[in-house]
Amino acid sequence: MKKILVGLLFGALAGVIDVVPMVMQKLPWDANLSAFTMWVVVGFLVSVVDLKINNILKGIVIAFLCLAPIAVLIAAQEPMTLVPIFIMALILGSGVGFFVGKFGS
Repeated sequence: MKKILVGLLFGALAGVIDVVPMVMQKLPWDANLSAFTMWVVVGFLVSVVDLKINNILKGIVIAFLCLAPIAVLIAAQEPMTLVPIFIMALILGSGVGFFVGKFGS
C-alpha cells in the first residue's frame, strides 16, 4: 500500500510540474486536467507494475504507453507540439520511476 501512495504522490507532483507551463500558456482546462490525470495514472502504474527492468526505464516506458493515445490526437492537429511533450514525458517518467523505486519499498 505504501508503494501505491508513493506512486500517486510522485505522479501528482509530476502532473503539477507538467501543468504549470500549460497554465502559463493559457491552454484549455481540459488539456491541463488530461495531463495531470495522465501523470497520476503513470505514478499508480509505476508503483504496481512488476516489470523486471530498471525503475527509471520502467517509468519512461509506462509514461510513453500512457501518452500514446493522447499523442495520436495531438499529432493529428499540431504534430510539432509533440516534441516538448515527449521531452517532458522522458524527464518526468524517469523521475517518477526513480522516486517510486527509491521511496516506495
